[in-house]
Amino acid sequence: MHQITILGASGFIGRHLAAHLRDRGDIVIEGQLRDVTSAAKQCKGSDIVVNLAGAPAARRWTAACKEEIRGSRVDAPRALIQELGILPAGTRPKAYISASAVGYYGTSFTATFTESSPPGNDFLADVCVGCEREANLATAYGLRVAIVRTGIVLGPDGGVLKPLLPVFKAGMGGRIASGKQWVSWIHIDDQVGIYAAAIDGAQGVLNATAPVPVTNAEFTASLARALHRWHFLPTPAIALQAVFGEGARMMTEGQRVLPVRTQAVGYQFKFPHIEEALTSMFRR
Repeated sequence: MHQITILGASGFIGRHLAAHLRDRGDIVIEGQLRDVTSAAKQCKGSDIVVNLAGAPAARRWTAACKEEIRGSRVDAPRALIQELGILPAGTRPKAYISASAVGYYGTSFTATFTESSPPGNDFLADVCVGCEREANLATAYGLRVAIVRTGIVLGPDGGVLKPLLPVFKAGMGGRIASGKQWVSWIHIDDQVGIYAAAIDGAQGVLNATAPVPVTNAEFTASLARALHRWHFLPTPAIALQAVFGEGARMMTEGQRVLPVRTQAVGYQFKFPHIEEALTSMFRR
């Protein structure tokens, strides 16, 4: 049994992770990272800190938005780790587990990325590199560090499906742009399972993506079939660019990411294929 502080516990992943950990007997302290000093106090005495906190990236990337994203995912974790480092040795956590994202790799229609691939060169990649750099500083204070690079998380009660379900249930869903861009997705149960593996001892970088990524066209077709609906109204790239600006690249270009190291450390996926993952959600 562990005592675990989850920062960003009110989010989609945080809610599911906290419920899973409590079900298996762990003590969970739910916190936020809006105030670093308060967050460090919530971490004091815990065995493990899981940092899921961060400003959302799926919106228009204005200069102010970029500053908020970078501040919440790079600057705030740096300050938190410094606070953890000055805690008395007997109250300092033993492990720090940081959320990152497959945005680390940049976007590509043709490349395949694994945990050993180099970073991309766009805004999100730069933020992920900074986030992971700060997380790794915790090793200087004797903490075990794990970094979870998350893809597109699927669940019936949140994540990317929340805005998509009303559209697809109305029979108005369809592919985005060309539909050829890769979707490196993961079922929420596997997302939680990978965090649990990190809590239980895995360290280093772990890709939280299913071992069988799909194209956007395949993803939207599978979602429509799971809901028994038509899917014939594509969203043109220009419409997304009008709403999200530079941030539209996440949706129109994508990346093909494989969880090579995640599987090498022993994690076994419950839902490796998109059809069974979506069917399981709506069967519930």
